Amino acid sequence: MAMLKRTRMVKSMVQSLRSYASISVGTDLTVAAPNVSLQKARSWDEGVSSKFSTTPLKDIFKGAYTGVCSMQHVPSYKNNIDKFKAKGIDSVICVAVNDPFVMNGWAEKLQAKEAIEFYGDFDGSFHKSLDLTVDLSAALLGPRSHRWSAYIVDGNVKVLNVEEAPSDFKVSGGDVILGQI
Repeated sequence: MAMLKRTRMVKSMVQSLRSYASISVGTDLTVAAPNVSLQKARSWDEGVSSKFSTTPLKDIFKGAYTGVCSMQHVPSYKNNIDKFKAKGIDSVICVAVNDPFVMNGWAEKLQAKEAIEFYGDFDGSFHKSLDLTVDLSAALLGPRSHRWSAYIVDGNVKVLNVEEAPSDFKVSGGDVILGQI
């Protein structure tokens, strides 16, 4: 009987603690704990050699900074911006399922802010309305957009290219759409 009481007391304490937690589904950890850094698991000797370095949460949870997008997709437009302008393109726009602050950081990291306009589809509603969403929860990325490109004139889609798989970079690059304009 005493064990049962203790279990109830522990359960009550845990439930009480949970009700005071400031984290819930949808919480952006980098905003909730903006100045927090963590130490990666390591041996004492590794800690000494790294001077017990820490990693900021914003570097652990990088959001939009995925390999294909950062290393191939966006650069294929940035590196061809003069060719787009020569074809009369008013603006090259990048839209991703992410918040505008992450998009801004990503644009700065890629040094692409002057060439490309970046927009955050914070809740994915733009991509949902176009049936361009993909669930990448298995890769710990959650709901995202397919990789795609479009040539749009006065709001009308003239050319649309959608990659078949999240890791593909076959039809949506700047070189491809330049040939379609």
